[in-house]
Amino acid sequence: MPLPPASRREFLAAAAAVGVAATAPSSASAARDKSDLRIAVIGARGRGKSHIDGFRDQLVAVCDVDQDVLDGTVARFKEKRGRTLDKHVDYRELLDRDDIDAVSIATPNHTHSLIGIAAVQAGKDVYVEKPVSNNVWEGRQLVAAARKNRRIVQAGTQSRSSKCLQEAVAFVQGGGLGKIQYALGTCYKPRPAIGKLDAPLSIPSTIDYDLWCGPADKVDLYRPKLHYDWHWDYNTGAGDMGNQGIHQMDIARWFLGENGMAPRTFSVGARLGYEDGGDTANTQMVVHEYESAPLIFETRGLPRSKEGQKQWGRSMDEFRGSRIGVIVQCEGGHVVAPASYRDVYAYDRSGKLVKHFKGSGDHFGNFLSAVSAGDASRLNADIAEGHVSSALCHAGNVSHRIGERASAGEIASSLAHNELLSYSFDRMATHLRANDVDIDRDALVLGEWIEVDPASETLVNSEAGQQYWKREGRDGFKVPSVEAV
Repeated sequence: MPLPPASRREFLAAAAAVGVAATAPSSASAARDKSDLRIAVIGARGRGKSHIDGFRDQLVAVCDVDQDVLDGTVARFKEKRGRTLDKHVDYRELLDRDDIDAVSIATPNHTHSLIGIAAVQAGKDVYVEKPVSNNVWEGRQLVAAARKNRRIVQAGTQSRSSKCLQEAVAFVQGGGLGKIQYALGTCYKPRPAIGKLDAPLSIPSTIDYDLWCGPADKVDLYRPKLHYDWHWDYNTGAGDMGNQGIHQMDIARWFLGENGMAPRTFSVGARLGYEDGGDTANTQMVVHEYESAPLIFETRGLPRSKEGQKQWGRSMDEFRGSRIGVIVQCEGGHVVAPASYRDVYAYDRSGKLVKHFKGSGDHFGNFLSAVSAGDASRLNADIAEGHVSSALCHAGNVSHRIGERASAGEIASSLAHNELLSYSFDRMATHLRANDVDIDRDALVLGEWIEVDPASETLVNSEAGQQYWKREGRDGFKVPSVEAV
C-alpha cells in the first residue's frame, strides 16, 4: 500500500544544487575512429575482467598491483585474443605514456578518485568504476579535475545506458503515474561472515601493498582475504550500499530528477548476525530527504531467517517484487526496476501492469562513442552524476559512523512521527528478529541526522562527521584539491 512521503525541511539552495551535476562540456580531444583508440585497464580482478572484455578491441595495456593477477590476465588475453598486452604494476608509470588515449579504472574504491584525477591531469579520458570516490570531498575533486582538464570521464553506473530505464524514467517524470511520493532502493544480497584472524594477514610478496593502500591507512588486516573483502572495511570500502547499492541509489535519484545531494540524511543499522573482520553495516536503512520526495535505501546481508543461513542466497528477503532493485511509488501507481537493467515494470494503483519497458544497453560502448567523437556530452553517466550518487552512499555512512547504539524501542520512538521511516524500520526489525538478532539491547546504531549544503556539498551540522567527509590521505597518495572551473 502506498505510504505518504516523509516530513521534510525546506530544500537548501535548490537552484544552485542543480548546477552541481551540470552537463559536461566538450572534451579537448579531437574526434577519432574507435579502432584508433588505445586504452589501458587499471585493476584486473573482479569488475576489471569486464572492463578488459568491454574494451578488448582497443586494449593495449593492463595494470595491477598483484603480479600474479597481472601475469595471469595477460596470459589469458594472449590465449584468447592472440595479442600481447603491455604490463604495469604502478599506475603512475602507465599514465606517463603518451601513447595511451584513455584508461578504465577498476581498482578498489579507495583509489578511484586518486587515479582518476592523475589520469585526467595526464591528458587521458577515463572510465571509472562506482563508487567513484571514498568520500564526498574527493569525488568533487575528480569532477573538478575532469572539467579543468576538459577530459571525458564516465562513471561505471551502467544502468544509465539501459534503454528500459531511460524510457521508464521519462515516463514517470512525464507524469505517467502522477506525482512521485517516494523512491525506495533495496539491496537484499547474501553476505556471510568473511572470517576473522587472530594474527595479521600475511600479504604475499607478489603484491605491492603500499601501492594497494594508496591514500587509505596502511594497517594490519585481520581478515583472511585481501582482495574483494576490502568492501567491508570503511578504510577502503563502503559496504554494500557503496558496492551494489550505489546502482539502486543512482537509479532512484534519476527517477526523482534530483541533481544534487539531499539537504538531510539519516541512517539506522549495524553489522549484525556474526562477528568477523569487517566493520561496515550489513543491515542498514538510509533516508535522503529531498524536496521532491524522500529517497530510502535498505541494505540486508542476512537471509530471510536464521534457518535460511543454512542456504545463503536461496532465502533472501523481497519487498514488493524487489530483492535488488528500485521501487518508485507515485500517486497513480508504482514502478519496479530490478537490477538486471533489462526490464522495468509499471503498475497502476490496483496492481495491474500498465507498462513493461524492455532493453539494456552498452555502457562501455557509450564511453567509446563519446571518446571517439571527442564529446563528453554524449556520456550517459558523466562523472558529475556518478559523484553525486557516490556522495549519497558516503553521507549515509557518515550518519551511521557518528551515531550511537540504541535499542529497537528507542529507535522506534524516535521515528514514530514519520510513517514511512517507521514502516521501513519495522520491517528491518522483523527481519533481524527472524535471524535471532537481539535488537532489544543496544545492538543497532541510531545515526545522527546530518545536514548538508547541496550547493557547496559541505557538512554543516556535525564536527564529528568531518573526518569522514574528507580524508587527509597518506604522503605520496594524497588526493589533490582541484580548483573548480
